[in-house]
Amino acid sequence: MGSVIQIKQGLKLKIAGAPSSEISETSKPQKVTICPKEIEGIKIRLTVKEGDSVNRGSVLYYNKKNEGYKFRSPVAGTVESIVFGARRSIDKIIINTDNADGVESFKAYGASDLISTSGDELAAHLADSGLLALIQQRPFSRPAQPGVKPKSIFVNAMSTAPFRPDINAVISGNEANFQAGLDALTRLTDGEVYVCIDAAAENNAAVKEAKNVNVQAFSGNHPAGNTSTHIHNLDPISPGDNVWAIDAVSLLQIGEFLLRGVVPDTKFISAGGHGLKEGARKHYRVFIGAAISDVLGNELEEGENRLIQGDIFAGDTVSTDAVFPFIDNRITVLPEDRERIFMGWLAPGAKLFSTSHAFLSPWFGAANKEWKLGTSRNGSLRAMVMTGIYDKYVALNIMVDYMVRACIAHDTDEAIALGILETDPEDFALCSMICPSKTDFSKHIRKMLNEIEKEGL
Repeated sequence: MGSVIQIKQGLKLKIAGAPSSEISETSKPQKVTICPKEIEGIKIRLTVKEGDSVNRGSVLYYNKKNEGYKFRSPVAGTVESIVFGARRSIDKIIINTDNADGVESFKAYGASDLISTSGDELAAHLADSGLLALIQQRPFSRPAQPGVKPKSIFVNAMSTAPFRPDINAVISGNEANFQAGLDALTRLTDGEVYVCIDAAAENNAAVKEAKNVNVQAFSGNHPAGNTSTHIHNLDPISPGDNVWAIDAVSLLQIGEFLLRGVVPDTKFISAGGHGLKEGARKHYRVFIGAAISDVLGNELEEGENRLIQGDIFAGDTVSTDAVFPFIDNRITVLPEDRERIFMGWLAPGAKLFSTSHAFLSPWFGAANKEWKLGTSRNGSLRAMVMTGIYDKYVALNIMVDYMVRACIAHDTDEAIALGILETDPEDFALCSMICPSKTDFSKHIRKMLNEIEKEGL
């Protein structure tokens, strides 16, 4: 392991409702729901219809751009309904498990076999299972594609964003799956596989002992744990480069599949936020596609709450009937905050969170206090002002004000010149949080990346 890389930018923020490291098992649901739109960048062609019986591992749909890229059912049962959205796009595939237990088997690899298997074979095998989509291809953060050789692969085993899964808790007891996933990654690239860990974590044994990879420690406040921060410091992206990235929790699914030869039906998630009852703030092993309400429906605090898929900085709001996703591993619940503070901008602000010293809270140790944050924006949308305050919250060597201005102006050439290909929308979530203009930075970055991907470099 190399020397620790210190990240000086960012924000230290303690948020109430952190999950414990306890892991609870959940029961198999009567129904699961698959949401193909969760995986961006694919064109779907169904292979099933309503009433069809499927096994765990049966193909539900594939990518029309690459017919070898298939997506499979995590459970056995009957296709109860297929819900279409606008322009006949497929929103949901609902499967009734029917107490069925049919399983399709795939080739299983021994731990030693993975080191000698060709990268092309493993990539095609993972694409055939659909699990290759757990790996994101940078730039643009799209599902990794077979036939592409990334110059390096990054495994994110850090958790500086609020309520991310405790890596050591979920890997403990699953070390063989984790190492198998790492061994497979080493065959998919001719470059390095980096495992990025938190230098401040009390126990990193599960990842420090990883073999055949480069383990690198980072320290600092959020976004020290963002994948873009790791790539920027270890193997920066230039136009024409491809870098792959995956979080350590998702890598367990890949390792399990390769060793057992069966499509995983469960995954680990963390659930936090003070909108959840204290006893429910922990980790869960859930069935992929199970309804969130089946697990957490009775664990919400009284009143109106907001469910967020992901962390509070960069997650997406989901409805109460949402399901546990295929890719993300976090659920955050916050109370809806509709309270309006009379002349709040003139208040001393001793009890209000702020990064601005115009309020009293930063002068009295706001960074060391645990905050119960709600969902209020605390102000209306307004024009973005070029203040220069955002650079210290992004751990990349870029000029945030000028890049976002280029995105708003649809100036793709300037955005590329300013380094947008190294970034991901989550890298700008802190900027949105502290922005006095209430600008959604992540939205502008995503739109520009989509434009560049469509138009080409």
